[in-house]
Amino acid sequence: MSWNLTSDRPIYAQLIEQMELKICSGVYPLGSKLPSVRELAREASVNPNTMQRALSKLEESGLLYSVRTSGRFVTEDKNMIKETKKRIAREQIQELLKKMTDLGFDQQEILSMLNDMAKELKK
Repeated sequence: MSWNLTSDRPIYAQLIEQMELKICSGVYPLGSKLPSVRELAREASVNPNTMQRALSKLEESGLLYSVRTSGRFVTEDKNMIKETKKRIAREQIQELLKKMTDLGFDQQEILSMLNDMAKELKK
């Protein structure tokens, strides 16, 4: 999963979101050791201080933890990962619903369209 950063929002916020996605999708599995701050910064083409700030926020949230002299690791708390996935999904759905409502779709039209698209995914 590559780093997809844009100039429309703070980079550190985007780094947090993308690290959450990488953790939730299993790129960085439960309990796994993360690459160093410098390696991650190089991968994402950002300043190491910016990456450090993002990782610190993820530690504050509990998704990551540090072991002195050993580095940073992904939490082993499956429930935390599950809740993070749900939160991300809710945020994405809210954004989609707002855009669809702004386009003039009513609730029934939105549900019908989502249902049709879900059926197409199963094919």
